Amino acid sequence: MTARMQPIHATAVARHTPQGWRGVLIQGPSGIGKSDLALRLIGQGWRLIADDWTHLWASDNTLYASAPTTIAGRIEARGLGIVTTPFQPIARIMLAVACTHEAVERLPEAATWTWDDVTIPRLRLDPRPASAGQVVATALAAL
Repeated sequence: MTARMQPIHATAVARHTPQGWRGVLIQGPSGIGKSDLALRLIGQGWRLIADDWTHLWASDNTLYASAPTTIAGRIEARGLGIVTTPFQPIARIMLAVACTHEAVERLPEAATWTWDDVTIPRLRLDPRPASAGQVVATALAAL
């Protein structure tokens, strides 16, 4: 498979695991809370990969993400503006989080998301509850 890097409208964060940096792609429309969820995860020791626009590519049936150079290490904190934060330049994306403000099933069926012929698990999540960051961390740890 040939790597084809493409920018997508999403935020990405990663945490260090025994297997290396493992990332989550946070998806949803503008204003849904992608950056807010990322900031809460960063507060729990995660690292920003990219906010709002993420370069995504597939290689050897694996997804990877990085930030466009112009926004690396920058994230929007609503009400404050653009702030800088330590960032992870590249990470393997293991999970897609689909942000919604609609009701989320308590015990949903497993879902997936596919990009460039690579399929990863997908979690549908309302990013507003205080527990949203822990739900993401738990979902990633379960993979």
